[in-house]
Amino acid sequence: MSWYLRKRIPTIEYNMQHGAEVQLKVFNNLISEVRKTSFGRDFKLYEVKTIDEYRKRVPLFEYDQIKPYIQRVMHGEQRVLWPGDINWFAKSSGTTSDKSKFIPVSYEALDECQFRGSRDVLAYYYANNPEAKVFQGKGLIIGGSHQINTLSENSYYGDLSAVMMNNMPFIANYLATPSMEIALLPDWESKMEKMVESTQRENVTNISGVPSWTLLLLQAILEKSGAKNILEVWPNLELYVHGGVSFDPYRSQFDDLIGGKIAYRETYNASEGFLGIQDTEDEDMMLMLDYGIFYEFIPLENYGEENPKTYWIDEVEPGETYVVVMSTNAGLWRYVIGDTISFTSKNPFRFKIVGRIKSFINAFGEELMVANAEQAITEAQTKCSCLVSEYTVAPVYLEKETKGRHQWAIEFEKAPEDMQHFVQTLDLALCNNNSDYEAKRKGDMVLQVLEVIECAPKTFYTWLKKNEKLGGQHKIPKLCNGRKILEEILEINSNE
Repeated sequence: MSWYLRKRIPTIEYNMQHGAEVQLKVFNNLISEVRKTSFGRDFKLYEVKTIDEYRKRVPLFEYDQIKPYIQRVMHGEQRVLWPGDINWFAKSSGTTSDKSKFIPVSYEALDECQFRGSRDVLAYYYANNPEAKVFQGKGLIIGGSHQINTLSENSYYGDLSAVMMNNMPFIANYLATPSMEIALLPDWESKMEKMVESTQRENVTNISGVPSWTLLLLQAILEKSGAKNILEVWPNLELYVHGGVSFDPYRSQFDDLIGGKIAYRETYNASEGFLGIQDTEDEDMMLMLDYGIFYEFIPLENYGEENPKTYWIDEVEPGETYVVVMSTNAGLWRYVIGDTISFTSKNPFRFKIVGRIKSFINAFGEELMVANAEQAITEAQTKCSCLVSEYTVAPVYLEKETKGRHQWAIEFEKAPEDMQHFVQTLDLALCNNNSDYEAKRKGDMVLQVLEVIECAPKTFYTWLKKNEKLGGQHKIPKLCNGRKILEEILEINSNE
């Protein structure tokens, strides 16, 4: 298996050095397919031959704009967005108008994107660690659930992880734990109990999952088994593949729970497609260019303009922050995914995730991004010897008698001994990481020092449960310009 996976490495490395050539080939393949669809006919894409023509012909789409096409597919109509049959939809977090959004998943997207990405992570891990023994045990997969979509016959939806589990090849099922029967249970708390019972007896060599949910499972396994650390339970554990949120604030908690050195590898695997993998110990990821996704990028400062200029892979520059636009082999066309990235290099194309276009705070011109907050939390944890489990932030707006400030609701795994010192350390780290925040904080002219409200244990878990977001890829919104989520968290905390 490892020999088979390593055969992909030369292809990936060629792609990294010839990004424009590879992306042009992907573009031409996608255009030839979309011509066979209703969407292609609506926009007369049979006339399109170049990237510039495509950009002029097709507008940028967010979910609400492309939703009418997706709903037609969900009702059983085919060849609407993609010429192949689409029977699966990845249920993702909601937009401004919907509680949830449903992303089409084609068989091509599963095979050439999602599963290829999962294999490539292991291919690079084996290439860098020839003595690895991942396949001598089982992989613990912490995923979501699925249920039948009753809008049409033979049509299903669920978390992306559940969609992948339902379509995994036999060999992958054989190497995975828990059983699919347990992994796909719809009730997260019941599933957690059964996962603890079934997995602690297995020879687990690798784990895949979102950090917050993985931590809950590991803590439950230690409590059930009575072991001091996870390596006592699974002595052959060597790899944790994570994604969905920044890992930095969680790293020290994982180190403590695991009780020894293992490898951590990040993936950028969204419902819309598998975008990147961390191939080495370095923190940035490779943008995967041959997964059936054609990329465009909008400079963040131009996002929101009526017709912002987009750049394809041959035109991007390191250091700039871009909004990601995708055209995919699942039928998303010029789709604004909502994430922002910054390239660290070209040829090879490496990047870091900066945040989300709708997950930032700019109430006072501070333009605080998720990446700034994650870095500041990590620094404050280290300097104050504490551990943060979850947090969310919202502004307290200017009033007659007081200036504005940021209000942080934080649930600690290990609280700081001196909360005031933690607040000062966090505030200073934000100033050091964000010049706009620093300018607004200078002399308390616009922003006062931030406020931290310590939350009782399980406060954020209760919010997720109340909002039917337990398990899978669900996560707490970190930064919000509005106070709705923070107020809900604070209400739960006041009742604890």
